[in-house]
Amino acid sequence: MKTFQKFYTENKERLFGYLLRKTGNYHLAADVMQESFTRYLERYTDREQSQSLLFTISRNLLYDHARKNRYDTPFEDEQHGTDGNQENLYQVREESRQVLAALQQLDEEEQDILALVVSSGLSYREIAEMTGNSEANIKVKVHRSRLKLKKILHRR
Repeated sequence: MKTFQKFYTENKERLFGYLLRKTGNYHLAADVMQESFTRYLERYTDREQSQSLLFTISRNLLYDHARKNRYDTPFEDEQHGTDGNQENLYQVREESRQVLAALQQLDEEEQDILALVVSSGLSYREIAEMTGNSEANIKVKVHRSRLKLKKILHRR
């Protein structure tokens, strides 16, 4: 159990960041993160700990949630930090809203790959294995998605 606790501590922030980027919803990201760790613990304790397996579980939970609930949820920011001055906090929230809104304009695969690259700490090879693409293809998709995101953000 101590090794799982260490695994949880090392991966919770990355997984939450990935889920928040994918959903734009603080509460949904927190719920899916906890469910991901719970399923991992229930079903895979006999296996060597795998960050890519954890992220695969969370991706599948998000897909299940999306199939069950076909609606878009707005970014909820009331839980995102309260220290610092109000002007700086407002600016950070506004930038977060803009980036999350721009991410929502990408197609689902682009969103997923960018969120994995930015949040997971997984290598391109691990992401390629998770998504069923080649490593070179992932690199190309990341590059193109970043350019597309940059173009969307500059239009604002």
